Amino acid sequence: MIKTYEEYLNDPEIINEPMGLRIAHAVRFKIQDETKGMTRNELHNYYHEGEKEALKKLGITPKYTTPYK
Repeated sequence: MIKTYEEYLNDPEIINEPMGLRIAHAVRFKIQDETKGMTRNELHNYYHEGEKEALKKLGITPKYTTPYK
């Protein structure tokens, strides 16, 4: 069952924390659940796609370079 962000935010482990920490913990819990059991390559793709999506929302087009030629 997929939890909602609100469920993560109201997790009994963190309910008494200040709101800023609760948000950070909720995001961490969500990422841990989403990536549980992923291979190293799957994890790389998960984070890379998230980065590309975040940059796209900001209107930034990254220019990927490599030191290897």
